[in-house]
Amino acid sequence: MQRRRFIQGTGLAGILFSGMAPAVVMAQRNVRWRLASSYPRSLDTLFGVSEDFARNVADLTDGAFQIDISAGGEIVPALSVFDAVQNGTVEMAHAITFYFIGKNEAFAFDAILPFGMNARMMNAWMYDGGGLQLLREIYARYGIVNFPLGNTGAQWGGWYRKEIRSVDDLKGLKMRMGNMAGHVLGKLGAVSQAIPGGEVYQALEKGTIDAVEWSSPYDDQKLGFHRVAPYGYYPAWWEGSAQVTLLVNAKAYESLPKAYQEAIRIAATDAHTRMLAKYDARNPEALRRLIAEGAKIQRMPKEVMDAAFKASREVFAEFEAKSEDFRRLNAQYQKFLRDEYAWFRLSELSYDQYMAGLPL
Repeated sequence: MQRRRFIQGTGLAGILFSGMAPAVVMAQRNVRWRLASSYPRSLDTLFGVSEDFARNVADLTDGAFQIDISAGGEIVPALSVFDAVQNGTVEMAHAITFYFIGKNEAFAFDAILPFGMNARMMNAWMYDGGGLQLLREIYARYGIVNFPLGNTGAQWGGWYRKEIRSVDDLKGLKMRMGNMAGHVLGKLGAVSQAIPGGEVYQALEKGTIDAVEWSSPYDDQKLGFHRVAPYGYYPAWWEGSAQVTLLVNAKAYESLPKAYQEAIRIAATDAHTRMLAKYDARNPEALRRLIAEGAKIQRMPKEVMDAAFKASREVFAEFEAKSEDFRRLNAQYQKFLRDEYAWFRLSELSYDQYMAGLPL
């Protein structure tokens, strides 16, 4: 009954009438895997999406396929989960893959580029624009199968101890930045540091860093960054959305019955959708709480945005020069982005601009 409620509740009732349904229902091989998350348990969004995924898999297999989840640092360090999947320490991990661009610059495309796609565009590119296939070709070289498992939507532009009025205010700024934007900030004079989520507040409180980017109002309010760095800026030019990825050891995946492989796909797709819904539903109230608690919300100066955009093109050119994978994916990604905005300018953007100006 629980499995049936999951399928109906996620709009996947049609699977009951498909050729796959009997296999999912009847598969009885007991399997127990481990999933290493990069995130702390306190985040019911970024950590919670792994829990949603594991419940879905169990429901779809009548409890025969169980997945035990560990938070960042419990089994392996938060930024080492890729290696843990690759070497078989765990069968699965959940992380945002720009942490791993030191292994291959093209892993950034499985997360987000500075001035990249919004969440809807990213879903379109991954599921219907060839993005998932392109990335799987690269992951296969590392013995990994990837699945989208969550997106935050457009993120918050970070928390700062001091106001950012111009590009000059970035010079010498030490900022927690876990993605390609760190290279962009470096060109603007800032110093970026990759720090796992569970350690960020302490680094900010101790003065190890001057500013932090993390996610969105819902997560950031929980983590309390605004208590130390009260200046909150928008938008996050580095994360117009941020896709998080399920990494699966390829040999372990291939050893599964086909029905269980399909359960992973279905479960991940459902949890992926629900994570963005959580953020969209919870961010407005979290923003109100932040303001009530003294956060000073400001728009990032256009001068800073323009300088960051220019610097991002320089970074892309440098990455293309040293990585054929990055060059090939960036050409396809940027074309898709241009095509999407040609439509979004007439549809979502024009509608949202009008609606945002109404006295609702």
